[in-house]
Amino acid sequence: MRVMAQMAMVMNLDKCIGCHTCSVTCKQAWTNRSGMEYVWFNNVETRPGLGYPRTYENQEAWQGGWVRTPRGRLKLRAGGRMKKLVTIFSNPKLPSINDYYEPWTYDYETLLRSPATKNFPVARPISLLSGKQMNIEWSANWDDDLGGSTEHAVRDEMLKGIEDKVTFEFEQTFMFYLPRICEHCLNPSCAASCPSGAIYKRSEDGIVLVDQDRCRGWRMCVTGCPYKKVYFNHKTGKAEKCTFCYPRVEVGIPTVCSETCVGRLRYIGLVLYDADKVLEAASVADDQELYQAQRECFLDPFDPEVQRAAEEAGIAADWVEAARRSPIWALISRYEVALPLHPEYRTMPMVWYIPPLSPVVDVIKDTGHDAEDADNLFAAIDALRIPVEYLANLFTAGDVGPVNGVLRKLAAMRSYMRDINLGRDPDESIPASVGMDGETMYEMFRLLAIAKYSERYVIPPAHTEQAHALEELATDCPVSEYGGGQQSLFGEGSGTLNPVAAENLQMLRERQGSERSDEMAGGTADAGRVNLLNWDGRGVPEGLFPPKSGGTR
Repeated sequence: MRVMAQMAMVMNLDKCIGCHTCSVTCKQAWTNRSGMEYVWFNNVETRPGLGYPRTYENQEAWQGGWVRTPRGRLKLRAGGRMKKLVTIFSNPKLPSINDYYEPWTYDYETLLRSPATKNFPVARPISLLSGKQMNIEWSANWDDDLGGSTEHAVRDEMLKGIEDKVTFEFEQTFMFYLPRICEHCLNPSCAASCPSGAIYKRSEDGIVLVDQDRCRGWRMCVTGCPYKKVYFNHKTGKAEKCTFCYPRVEVGIPTVCSETCVGRLRYIGLVLYDADKVLEAASVADDQELYQAQRECFLDPFDPEVQRAAEEAGIAADWVEAARRSPIWALISRYEVALPLHPEYRTMPMVWYIPPLSPVVDVIKDTGHDAEDADNLFAAIDALRIPVEYLANLFTAGDVGPVNGVLRKLAAMRSYMRDINLGRDPDESIPASVGMDGETMYEMFRLLAIAKYSERYVIPPAHTEQAHALEELATDCPVSEYGGGQQSLFGEGSGTLNPVAAENLQMLRERQGSERSDEMAGGTADAGRVNLLNWDGRGVPEGLFPPKSGGTR
């Protein structure tokens, strides 16, 4: 047993109101820079819909994630070493700006400076990429509030096989919101896809990061990520992705998206897992067994044997205590109400979701029956406006059993708590019907409905005495056979990783200023060495051609 710690997140979709506050605050904190106009590390999608980038879940087209070979081994869907070497200068499996969206602003000067006229002035949309006027045809959430459902949502990949259960008419259809960030997977295919070894998974907390100094802009990571949560900055020529706000997490503060969430639907905590089980769990034959296989990788922090193994692995005692108090452990393994997003990609995602139940009350209320009665709620789950099969396609590779189990627990919690809130004697048969006791169900209610800040976010800060070591700690993908820092495979660009602190310093000094970026692109930043990967094609880089006689080129 090799115990490792992982920061993880759970989102309760019943509480998401689609306000996009998380997306906007993340944008202001991380991607409000030149070259990142189209990028949203956090985005909120309306379901059903095509997502962002559109149809990202169609892995036959985008070739993301892992597949299991007939011999029981994992390989990247996009191909291994040889295919990457052959196609390293031409990777066609990339979303275009049309699949994301062309970012825009508005001509506000027309409104501000317009003289008094008979007609009201109009601010035309202007592209943030070209600066020209444009017609808006797509955005990061074009399906918002079913606005594009009649034209686009019918092509949602998760609707395949259940089209007959879905009616795309506004008065009959269903919708819910799905916030998404990088999954910070246990078996990240983005890290395995990187020829330069620039993407790595931190050994102390499992956060997946991009070393900006090592990144060479191959963009194989964009293809390799099945969730399409790695983005390419066309200004710097580097890949960027969600960092799980690691500077905040290291001091015990939650991520920006969690801190600003209006619905208080996000939970952050630490889980302990057995790293030796990850490969076996990711390689199970049946896609529908992946959910349970990943759960079996998680270790019980109350087990004395696990505590001893964690101590031997160098995990601090306060981190083990945080794992015991973790809301993530409780929601995934104790109450069993959280599910992973697309486990069939075999990346072992670590951002999990509690599926939505809300519309079931409306279904019952329309029949004239008691909408909070447990028997009525259980009977109505099969008639949900949100088909159980749709949720199963999202969270359990199509297996409706676990989804039904979660929905029944949530429905039982509603009925059980109604009796308590109305002053009645609690009916212990209700929690018993879903395999729980009354005390456990009440604890689950507290965590899901009225948990305090300190209960929703249990984040152990990094130890100050280990600060220097934490800057340099990094580990490659535990399952990867490709890239991941093999020097002999891709030359001097790959290998061991530079400290994160040095990367931050250099990025701030060298890359944020446009003049400095242009200087680097021209080749003058490092006289005597030409890096064509950073050249934007303007002018002639210094050192590319030998000087002519007389000192001119």
